Amino acid sequence: MQREVRLSIIIPCYNAAVTLGEQLAALADQTWDRPWEVIVADNGSRDDSRRVAAAFLNRLPHLRIIDASARRGGAFARNEGARHARGTALAFVDADDMVAPGWVAAIGNALDRHPFVASRFDIERLNRHSWLSRTRRNPQADGLQRVNYPPYLPHAGGCGLAVERSLHELVGGFDETLFRLMDTDYCFRIQLQGNVPLTFVPEALVYVRYRDTLRGMLRQTRERAIANVALARRYGGEQLAQWWSFQPWLAYARRWFRHLGRAIRIRQREQLAEWLRVNAWLIGLLQGSLQYRYPPLAI
Repeated sequence: MQREVRLSIIIPCYNAAVTLGEQLAALADQTWDRPWEVIVADNGSRDDSRRVAAAFLNRLPHLRIIDASARRGGAFARNEGARHARGTALAFVDADDMVAPGWVAAIGNALDRHPFVASRFDIERLNRHSWLSRTRRNPQADGLQRVNYPPYLPHAGGCGLAVERSLHELVGGFDETLFRLMDTDYCFRIQLQGNVPLTFVPEALVYVRYRDTLRGMLRQTRERAIANVALARRYGGEQLAQWWSFQPWLAYARRWFRHLGRAIRIRQREQLAEWLRVNAWLIGLLQGSLQYRYPPLAI
C-alpha cells in the first residue's frame, strides 16, 4: 500500500537553467524517513530550465515538472505547484538557492511540532565571489525578520518556508497581485487568519543567492521599498488619515539630508554600492508613498 506523501517541495522556476541544477542536486542528496516529492513549477521559461529539471527525473524519482505559465509571477507558480501537490504539507524553495544537507528532514520534522515554519539563511556560500555580497547583511541568520509597521508580525523569506497544506488553503495561497513581498504578506495572513505563530527552525539551512549586478540589486531594493509601503497601507489602514501629516514627511526629508551628507565620505566601491542601495531604498519609499497615498515609512 502506497504511503501518504507528507511533504511536497515546490520550486517556482523562470529562466533558471543556470542555477536550477544545483538546487535539484542538493535535493537529490537528501534523505528522510517519510514520503516526500519535488515539484518544479515552470513559469514559462524560455531557456533550458525544463531540460535541466528533466535530467533529474532518475535521481529524484518523485520529481514532477508542471506547466505554471498561465500567469507570470512567483506567487502564481507557487500556488500552481501547491494545486498539483500530493503532500499534506508544503515547502517552498527557490530555483536559484540551494538547500543544505539535512534540510528536508529538518523542515519536515519541524512540521510535526509546528504548523508554520521558516528556515535559516546562509549568504556566504553562493555569494563568496561577488564583491557586492560584502555590502549585504543576512536578514535570517539567527531568527525571523521583523517589520516596524502594522501588523508588527514576524515574517521570513519565501525560500525555506513550510506550512501545513490546510493553512495554505485557508488563506488562498500567495497573493498573485503582489509583485514583491508576497512571502511577507503570506506570513502575515497565515498568522492572522490561521491564528498560528511562525516558528524559526535553525537546523533547516538554506544557502541564499543574491543579485550579482549592481543594477539588479538597486532595482530589487527600490521595488522592495515600494512593496513595503503597499503592505503598510494594506495592514495599517487607520493611518491613511495621516497621509499629509507633517512629521513623517519631515523625518523622511531629514533622512535624505543625512544620506546625501555621507556621499563625501565614500572611498571604496563597497561604500558606493551601499550608498546607492540606500538611495534606491529612499526613492522606493517615496514612490510607494505617492502611489499608495501613505506616509513615508521609517524603515
